[in-house]
Amino acid sequence: MAILHSTPEFLPREVVVAEELIDSFLTSSQESGYHILVAETDGKVMGYICYGETPLTEGTWDIYWIAVDRTRQGKGIGRALMRETENKIRELKGRLAIIETSSKPDYNKTRRFHSSQGYSEIALIPDFYTVGDGKVIMIKRLT
Repeated sequence: MAILHSTPEFLPREVVVAEELIDSFLTSSQESGYHILVAETDGKVMGYICYGETPLTEGTWDIYWIAVDRTRQGKGIGRALMRETENKIRELKGRLAIIETSSKPDYNKTRRFHSSQGYSEIALIPDFYTVGDGKVIMIKRLT
């Protein structure tokens, strides 16, 4: 939670949702529908990723959250989390990964990261979250 709270791009209401997903996973991982991977160094959490199968689809998965400690960004932790997540999704017969993110300028770094991992922007819904903040949808085919 400290990583989420210290990430300026995440609004307080967004952090609440992220915490709900984490709690749901920790309380009942099988029934929650969420999967979480954690990157640790010397017992300290450096980052995490939350993903899950998209309901009513065959082989489509959503990547809901990825966050890395600000002091450790650029050291390959996010890349390793994405790679391991994609491998886990493939093992579960996943064929498509989807990321939804903000179009705000402070998310440029986030979108560049996803692009560097092979995700392509396929849609923009203007003013989705609020006026001036659209939803960017990015995908990666895993098969």
